[in-house]
Amino acid sequence: MTIPNPNPELDAEALYQQLAQQVKTGLAKAENVAIVGIYSGGAWLAERLAAELQLTERLGFIDVSFYRDDFAEKGLRPDIKPTQIPFDVDGATILLVDDVLYTGRTTRAAINELFDYGRPARIMLAALADRGGRELPIAADFVAQTISIPDQQSLVLQRADDGRFSLTVDHA
Repeated sequence: MTIPNPNPELDAEALYQQLAQQVKTGLAKAENVAIVGIYSGGAWLAERLAAELQLTERLGFIDVSFYRDDFAEKGLRPDIKPTQIPFDVDGATILLVDDVLYTGRTTRAAINELFDYGRPARIMLAALADRGGRELPIAADFVAQTISIPDQQSLVLQRADDGRFSLTVDHA
């Protein structure tokens, strides 16, 4: 069951604006910047960030399905999308973008996949929300909000047809 997020402090559009400002400030002096979004919510955020930062030619997308450490347990999702990295990763400053940072396993999988494309100079992580519960030593460089929800619930980013973001809480 999915319900709209009852917490008015978690306005996804306002959180996106906070994240975008942090990213703009944090990347102001960085060189050879590229943005890679993790499907699906991170890809949506990355698209909008790339447009604002005028980096649409340096935008890529990752689907970490084959790189997850729980691949054998969970199998493949039916909505796998192809990874697209249309730029040279070697020596780049990569902004890796995800919607919700939780255990760190998705981030680890994305980093592993990035290294299959080359050796970046630096990888920075941006997330709209950090819900804690880390199982790996992963931390975001840029995060709009730390959010606490029970383990049996998921925070889900959605994108409307007009491109606006919303957050919902998915009850297992």
